[in-house]
Amino acid sequence: MKSVSTARRYAGLAGAVVGVVATAAAARVLADRRHPSQPSMSESTEPLGSLRGDTHIVTADDGVGLHAEVDEREDWTGGSQPSSAADPAADDAPLTIVFTHAYALNLDCWHFQRSALRGRHRLVFYDQRSHGKSGRSDSEHSTIDYTGRDLAAVINQLVPEGPVLLVGHSMGGMTILALADQQPTLFSDRVVGVALIATTAEGLTPETMGLPGLPGRIIHRLTPPLVATLAKTPRLVESGRRATSDIGLMVTRRLAFGGPVPQEWVDFTDNMLAATPFEVVADFFPGFGSYDKRDALLMLRTVPSVVVCGSSDSITPLSYSRNLAEALGTGEVVELSNAGHMVILERHTEVTQAIERLIDRVTVPAAESTPGRQTARPSPQVRTEARVQTGDGEGT
Repeated sequence: MKSVSTARRYAGLAGAVVGVVATAAAARVLADRRHPSQPSMSESTEPLGSLRGDTHIVTADDGVGLHAEVDEREDWTGGSQPSSAADPAADDAPLTIVFTHAYALNLDCWHFQRSALRGRHRLVFYDQRSHGKSGRSDSEHSTIDYTGRDLAAVINQLVPEGPVLLVGHSMGGMTILALADQQPTLFSDRVVGVALIATTAEGLTPETMGLPGLPGRIIHRLTPPLVATLAKTPRLVESGRRATSDIGLMVTRRLAFGGPVPQEWVDFTDNMLAATPFEVVADFFPGFGSYDKRDALLMLRTVPSVVVCGSSDSITPLSYSRNLAEALGTGEVVELSNAGHMVILERHTEVTQAIERLIDRVTVPAAESTPGRQTARPSPQVRTEARVQTGDGEGT
């Protein structure tokens, strides 16, 4: 009986914490018990997660089907399907922006960016393997390296022509760096810009996240062996998640965001986390500690980039983003004060503005570009000036 009780206790703990750790672990869980949400407010008139586009299934190397959606630019006459190499319209293919989401989320997390940019740019969103509506991967291929190969498949099948700008949040940014490691020439031939949001090129562990006190002890106990053991009893864990749903909602609010936010944003994030099966969480979990793509950053130095981070993000602390920017020689770093890991929701206006500035940097007038396509304006090889914006819009 004791072993069963212990298993149930761990199951409930894991169900409430592990998914949140994946996207927003922080030390504030016990620090501020008065952390109310703001009244519901939104700059998007559509309900969160309701935006839809042309649906596609991208076939990954191992046969997993990746759910993808494409929003075409309103003035693009090439149709909903990508132009073929033999199609003259391919020469005029617009810039395509491909968004890659974080661990335990899905493509709907980009709601505000999608709402702001759709119609003006060609947008591609997709669910990472085993996430959202995409097919389930086996454990062997549930790695960040394989998500890099998936991103290559998305580009090859949905953006066969024209320039590409990549935007990645958390594991999505790690996915982009995995692709750069695997196919560096793609970043000189096709990819003209990269936006890395709340992400890292280095491994993530409880020690590097700096989790003190009780939260730190909890995370330390959720080691890969424990997660692997819990993964063998998925029904028990899922029942634990349901039983501790109120706790999970509280943890999501306090850990995913740096300050008060609308309750609908908390619910939206929590629903995405809760929809990710624990087996998927367990499959990907070990890879974060061993992840290291710092060498890949050197391959991106000629590609314009922007690094966005929240000052209150503890899953990918500010130091990670500054290390990224230093290695990339990027011309812009956006540090958003009092924002947490879910900065794409919490400070969505500033995140979208950073993406739009990057779009402006990588798009040159037709007279200056190579006939038939847009080209990238390269960043300096060595960063001489970093534009750092605070949440108040002040630069340093």
